[in-house]
Amino acid sequence: MRRILLYVIILTTGFIFLGRLFYLQVVDDSFAVRSNDNAVKVVYDYPQRGYIYDRDGELMVSNQPSYDVMVIPRNLKPFDTTELCAIVSLERKELERRLDKAKIYSPFLPSVIVPQLTKSEYAFLQEKMRNYEGFYIQKRSLRDYHVDHSANVLGFIAEVAPATIKKNPYYSSGDLIGRKGVESVYEDTLRGVKGVKYIQKDKLNRDIGPYKDGIYDTLPERGKDITISVDSDLQAYGEYLMTNKRGGIIAIEPSSGEILSMITAPTYDPADLVGRKRSPNFSKMWLDSTARPLYDRSILAQYPPGSPFKTMNALIALQEGVVDTDDTFSCHHGYSYGRGRKMGCHAHSSPVNMNQGIAQSCNSYFAQVYRKIIEKYPTPQEGMDAWNKHVRSFGLGDYLGNDLSTGRPGKIPTSEYYNQIYDYPTYKWYATATLSNAIGQGEVLLTPIQLANMTATIANKGWYYTPHMIKKIDGKPIKDERFTKKHQTTIDPENFEPVIQGMHDVYNNGTARSLQIDGIEIAGKTGTAENFVRVNGKRMQLTDHSIFVAFAPVDDPKIAIAVFVENGYWGGRYGGKIASLMIEKYIKGKITRQDLEDYVMDPKNSLEDEYEKPYSGEPFLINDGKKNGWL
Repeated sequence: MRRILLYVIILTTGFIFLGRLFYLQVVDDSFAVRSNDNAVKVVYDYPQRGYIYDRDGELMVSNQPSYDVMVIPRNLKPFDTTELCAIVSLERKELERRLDKAKIYSPFLPSVIVPQLTKSEYAFLQEKMRNYEGFYIQKRSLRDYHVDHSANVLGFIAEVAPATIKKNPYYSSGDLIGRKGVESVYEDTLRGVKGVKYIQKDKLNRDIGPYKDGIYDTLPERGKDITISVDSDLQAYGEYLMTNKRGGIIAIEPSSGEILSMITAPTYDPADLVGRKRSPNFSKMWLDSTARPLYDRSILAQYPPGSPFKTMNALIALQEGVVDTDDTFSCHHGYSYGRGRKMGCHAHSSPVNMNQGIAQSCNSYFAQVYRKIIEKYPTPQEGMDAWNKHVRSFGLGDYLGNDLSTGRPGKIPTSEYYNQIYDYPTYKWYATATLSNAIGQGEVLLTPIQLANMTATIANKGWYYTPHMIKKIDGKPIKDERFTKKHQTTIDPENFEPVIQGMHDVYNNGTARSLQIDGIEIAGKTGTAENFVRVNGKRMQLTDHSIFVAFAPVDDPKIAIAVFVENGYWGGRYGGKIASLMIEKYIKGKITRQDLEDYVMDPKNSLEDEYEKPYSGEPFLINDGKKNGWL
């Protein structure tokens, strides 16, 4: 029995050893990997990033060579730190810090020590690389901008973050990745695919040639070129008009949903975020919490839409059948309601019908129309939900789903929202409690891209494509269903006709009659929105925002535009002039209303002083003396 037990122990031990040997030699390749790490060097060959063209084929972004100093910590030998620091213009402490960081990341993998050498630094260091064992120079591509505008559209490239490396094995330390704009959204398309070379090393760690005759080597695949929908000339002109102003502009081609222009102000030259000057420039802009040049107001800023939103209420009223185009309402410098409350209005003839209400931007008319919409239903909650459903069918109150930043959803209030505000059913609320919605104030908030899309939808008489920036990839038109599917509103097409005529009369004989462009029939709507801000915890009313929407030509819309100018006084003062100029620039390719441009660009009309008032203590002119006269 003892002899049998001994045999069992010996056989069991043998099987355990054999199993372990099988696992180590066949199943577990970690030692092989370590061996290869010691004997094989991996060198990446970075591809050219795809070019970016505007809608007309103008080259906006290409590439320029860049050289990074890389290190593999395990391979480091003693070197002259003073000489290296002098060559690459780096402090010794900073070099030591970067070397320590590289060791923490991985002793075996390469890390960037000095990114983006200048050509002179590269030429000088290349001759001395033999003195710095463990270091090598990696060639990459940086962006070369052929335009000095569109920074918010194009985005930029920067070194990949450690968190991204953990999530995506394609990237390694020192790789560049798209940040913001189309560089970020279309990163997978633009970046291409890295090539890889495996270099065999001898026992003295010297390169002796391709590993296994290069059978595992791969060539880099160049990134694909993309064509975006932006009109480069229009974009440049819009940014020029927004000099010394803050706000956002979005222009859309109604028939396709393609974004013709996406402007935020203030902005910056995209070349400012290229090379080694990127870091100090980015930090400076990031820390500018007042002007916020990195904040894309065109898709992120949420503003009260003001009077352009009156067109929405006109459409809903027609669809709900609570008014017709001939119904008139009186206006005595405003609309009185409740217990001595009054919504003010500017001077114009009275009474007014729908056409006159839109053309003259009558607050009283739309306050009464809005009440009829809400009060059509048995309860204000039902009326509010019906109103909300119509508004949201235009893509408002939610994320549009465009192909850039997710943006902001804006705000379209619901009955549930007001129930919470007024503690219903303890306290009841009625249409008059929400009356500011009639004129695009109160709880209604929209981003410039949402307001531009609403305008494009009106131009199309009830449908829209999701606004988007991409037009072609590698020369082939997009087929993405997100951007080729029509979205229908809840408003019947015939109800758009009188509203469009009213917007046309805004230019013919209304609040924008001084902004006409010869040879172009334009439909538009002026807007002025109250503007509040908190300074040191106190709510302060600032100078009103200038807002304007338009599309043209009326019978065959080629462009729909929304302009927000912060603290711009009233709609026609800045927003209307800028919108008219951009429409003329896009359709005619030239400017004939030089008087409008001269006013907008006159240094005396700069708004920089307005933006300093919350901090300087200077008084504000609320709507230029016409408070409660939302035009």
